[in-house]
Amino acid sequence: MKVALGFDHRGCRLREAVIGAVAAAGHEPVDLGVETDAVRVDYPDVAREVGTAIRRGRADRGVIVCGSGVGASVAACKIPGIRAAICHDAYSAHQGVEHDDMNVLCLGSEVVGESLARDLVARFLAATFIGEGRYLARLEKVEELERLRDG
Repeated sequence: MKVALGFDHRGCRLREAVIGAVAAAGHEPVDLGVETDAVRVDYPDVAREVGTAIRRGRADRGVIVCGSGVGASVAACKIPGIRAAICHDAYSAHQGVEHDDMNVLCLGSEVVGESLARDLVARFLAATFIGEGRYLARLEKVEELERLRDG
């Protein structure tokens, strides 16, 4: 699986841990930057890059890291077809994929350390969407929400 990775200037603190976790899980990291905190990079720009990589088929899933994970999640969910969530616990990291077909994991570098980040990425990547029954019906409802225009 190809995994698009994006970090804002605060998220780059977890950069090596996240890239390493993707590679250790046997997947291909698609590194979209940034490498240092020397220049401010806004999380919506990072979310756009990761979301676009997934929508265009350059990646199957993505991981975005900002300071809290909240901004990255909010921004990424504005992109049609992107189902992003902030996960700072192991259960949510895999359950979000299994039940909700989450395709972007958002992490906060100010909230989780390197060890937990590696574990969350590994669980996210190991999970598979159940894709039937109530889970599929719920995903169809989510996709219907994406098609709403002005209420």
